[in-house]
Amino acid sequence: MSKKTFILIGLVIVGLIIYRLNGNYNKINSRQNVSTDLPRVSVTVDTVKSFSLEQDMECVGTLAPITEINIAAESQGGITSLPVRLGQRVQKGEILAKIDDKQKALSVEAARISLRKLEKDLQRYQNLYKGGTITEQQLDEMTSVRDNTVIQLQQMEKQLSDAVIRAPITGIISEKFAEEGAFINVGSPVVTIVNVDRFKINLNVSEEQVYVLIKGSPATIKTDIYPDVDFSGIVSFISPKGDAGHNYLVDVILNNSAHHSLKAGTFVTVRISLPASPKASYILREALQGTLQNAYVYVAEGGLALSRSVVVQSAGNKWLRIRKGLNPGEAVIIGGQVNLTDGKAIAIRN
Repeated sequence: MSKKTFILIGLVIVGLIIYRLNGNYNKINSRQNVSTDLPRVSVTVDTVKSFSLEQDMECVGTLAPITEINIAAESQGGITSLPVRLGQRVQKGEILAKIDDKQKALSVEAARISLRKLEKDLQRYQNLYKGGTITEQQLDEMTSVRDNTVIQLQQMEKQLSDAVIRAPITGIISEKFAEEGAFINVGSPVVTIVNVDRFKINLNVSEEQVYVLIKGSPATIKTDIYPDVDFSGIVSFISPKGDAGHNYLVDVILNNSAHHSLKAGTFVTVRISLPASPKASYILREALQGTLQNAYVYVAEGGLALSRSVVVQSAGNKWLRIRKGLNPGEAVIIGGQVNLTDGKAIAIRN
């Protein structure tokens, strides 16, 4: 191969190298010219507001019977009578069931006969003691025998009475666990009675509201079952101790209606009028991130979303009261937080 050929091949190789280097340079340069602007997250904001909160307290609850009792057997044996049925209304003291008591009745009668004999023997011993025929110790022993027999008779009579199960309250048979003829043990459930003449509604009330709530305050109760009917109740109990979320248990008592009968387990809405609370700072609930115990919000500042820890408490269904961490007028993000991190660029939409 001639010298000219080698030179020509070398020039071609050098040209290819220069072409490749120039292409790489253009790629690198194009990457360097990419815009460094961060993508902005579209959000909605609202300001921290300062006002005196005036509102009716509204909570959702469930009607519970004022009294519900599970009645268990206090005697062992076969059930000889169980005349009640599900849904039946029974009166306090009414017989619900009877358990076989023949053996217990015989034992009671035998104990009574024995006691009558001992009473006569004791009378005779007392006369003998007065005459000096027996000692005081002998009289005491006979007295002790008589007293023990009295106690045994009382226990037997209690066992005999336990064989008859009576209703401890007036109410309705809501559950039935046994049938006539079955054998039952002590402690086994027989029936459940509920009193639905009145209902109890358990509510969770915020710390701010509970301090202005008064026992005996009237309450208006509504249910979707009777949408046009307002039921009246009263606040019967306010817990002296709150939970970790600064909520307090409040009970409302409601009388059942003869014209619009209610049933236990029905969902209801309870509305209680409250006095105006002291002026304070509030944010919409939509701003809350985390939980009430570990709360934080995103504050819109300088085109960025800045995470900030706050101390809040519930103030109804719409508002959260600010205890610490925010000032009136600051802008907090209430929509679009799902795509946010601390320091993320934002675009506020109207």
